[in-house]
Amino acid sequence: MVLNGGRGGGHHRLLVSGVAYELLRFAAMLALTLLGLIFITFLIGRVVPIDPVLAVVGDRASAETYARVREELGIDLPIHQQFWLYLGKVVQGDFGTSVITSQTVLHDLRQYFPATLELATAATLIGVLAGVPMGVIAATHRGRWIDHVTRIVGLVGYSMPVFWMGMVGLLVLYSWLDLVSGPGRLDIAYDGLVEPVTGLLTVDSALSGDWDVFRNALSHLVLPAGLLGYLTLAYISRMTRSFMLGQLNQEYILTARAKGVPERRVVWRHALGNIMVPLITVIALSYASLLEGAVLTETVFAWPGLGLYITRSLFNADMNAVLGGTLLIGAIFVCLNVFCDMLYRLLDPRART
Repeated sequence: MVLNGGRGGGHHRLLVSGVAYELLRFAAMLALTLLGLIFITFLIGRVVPIDPVLAVVGDRASAETYARVREELGIDLPIHQQFWLYLGKVVQGDFGTSVITSQTVLHDLRQYFPATLELATAATLIGVLAGVPMGVIAATHRGRWIDHVTRIVGLVGYSMPVFWMGMVGLLVLYSWLDLVSGPGRLDIAYDGLVEPVTGLLTVDSALSGDWDVFRNALSHLVLPAGLLGYLTLAYISRMTRSFMLGQLNQEYILTARAKGVPERRVVWRHALGNIMVPLITVIALSYASLLEGAVLTETVFAWPGLGLYITRSLFNADMNAVLGGTLLIGAIFVCLNVFCDMLYRLLDPRART
């Protein structure tokens, strides 16, 4: 009994130490990656042929004003000192002040990012809920009419320019048929009626119980989210089909069928379960791509999101806003990759060993 208890206690300590080691490894990897991202973002701001001082004072400022602002911004210091100053500010959440809005960049990111988050999340849900079943069904009916239809749907999604599809959607569904609302996130009559909690209009209006605002926000969201969801669906369905075709010819699938396991269970549990690891990567990368700001879609639909904010800032030489938005996008990609790595270990026992 004592020996068994000792073995059990030792096994428990090894398990705890292993978990602690993995957490430390993830934390160190995340910190180093973010540090590299901050360094690259800093270099971008110093390499681009845009003078941040002129963006602040204008091209008619005096030499004295130019020199004073240059000193205030720390641009006159050596490059390594500039980086450490930049790193210290970023760690504190200080990305500087936007020239366009005269607000802090952090304030602007908090204002614009929820719009992109709402749009990207809705589009990803559409793409996953429709794309995965389409890919599975196409793979199980390879060479038949439903497979051809799925592939054509994906091909159209890849081939059509997103801005053209957006304008056609507005023309047909909004202007001609009046089935959805037009550009923007909300009609002016409903603006400011709901207290922002999450920044997601559909969620905030539902939480407050204001269903008129919810319906109006949803009507504005349907067309851009459906468009991006269709593009995501095309990619996810294609990749799901490819992954499934690789699994359906494996020996364990043939063995399961020979044992009389129902076809539905063979396909949707065994085969689909074994492609979840690569499929998660596909979904995460699609989601991250949408979160970085679907610039053309946000421009066509006047959607006040992160992509539109960064584009306008770049055209106006507002480098603080551009770098702050770029750093946020990079951090999203890094965090999603780490999240996928953790999911791998939960879904695939081989990764845990």
